Amino acid sequence: MILYDPESHISLRDYGILIPVAPDRSARVFSEIETRLAARGLARDRWLASPEPIELSQDDILRVHSPEYARRLYGSGLEQAVLEAFELIDDHGQPHRYAPETAVRSMDELFASVLRWTARSYQAGVEALSNGGRFCYHLGGGAHHGHYTFGHGFCIVNDIVVSIRKLQAEHAVTTAWVIDLDAHKGDGTAALTEGDESVTTLSIHMADGWPLDLPEVGPSGAPHPSYVASDYDIPVAAGEEAEYLPRLEAGLAALDGRGTPGVAYVVGGVDPYEHDGLPSTQSLRLTLEQLVARDRMTFDFLHDRGIPQAWLMAGGYGERAWEPYVPSIEYAVARSLGLSDLNPSV
Repeated sequence: MILYDPESHISLRDYGILIPVAPDRSARVFSEIETRLAARGLARDRWLASPEPIELSQDDILRVHSPEYARRLYGSGLEQAVLEAFELIDDHGQPHRYAPETAVRSMDELFASVLRWTARSYQAGVEALSNGGRFCYHLGGGAHHGHYTFGHGFCIVNDIVVSIRKLQAEHAVTTAWVIDLDAHKGDGTAALTEGDESVTTLSIHMADGWPLDLPEVGPSGAPHPSYVASDYDIPVAAGEEAEYLPRLEAGLAALDGRGTPGVAYVVGGVDPYEHDGLPSTQSLRLTLEQLVARDRMTFDFLHDRGIPQAWLMAGGYGERAWEPYVPSIEYAVARSLGLSDLNPSV
């Protein structure tokens, strides 16, 4: 199933934020997928999940984020929290990738969209647990840099962990895996679930660069939480792209020793793409074919083991970010529906 909610889409330029996320990324992916699935003779009711009227409560956020941080988000500290999470003010107090005079929407509206976006990530888990294909792809979500006491890396609320904790609180699942394929280390998710045996995390990411170029110790002398290890960290250095798929395959095989989870959340960022538009991703440059192989490998691994899987878009920047999602999602839908033709063109 595909979960697409235009109302939860966040166009950063509406808030004066100049980070290069194409405003039509989700819509373009949805349009291309719909065209391909229609060519297969598949009506929408075979593959499209309707957005449910889910409203997250502050208690849902408090299962994951600190009371102080929640008060900022729900109160007068929201704007400053957003400025920090998106790094919109530089060390000299000047706007950085930020033109507030061009904003046409308020930060309150941004937070409302983040909550709706997070609700869809939770719904993706519900759909994965309930539908016959045991698969759902939310065209949004994946804010894996959100930490306990602060937002980080364009991520205000960690929708991945919020979703898992809500599913656990409702006794829908006991255990979960997070398989993070984004170019950047899934630092917030690792820190938020550290020491919790009910959640197993795997992150395959750039060996160098953000967030692993931050000071390891903060001004207070405490270790920076971005350095908290995932259960399985798989760093890939510049020039090691040929090792990416074999290392991922070995990492997935290692997960077999952790039992079978109730659900797996897959953070399907395509920012390792060689045509990605974010400067901080340039040390990992996978081809379109490698990215599609990555996603098929991960989908097949979970599907073959009967593990419900909820996928989130996560990172993908610039005008070509839509490209890797389309063949990967088409393949997943086709296999989850038991179709014989499993080879969409890339």
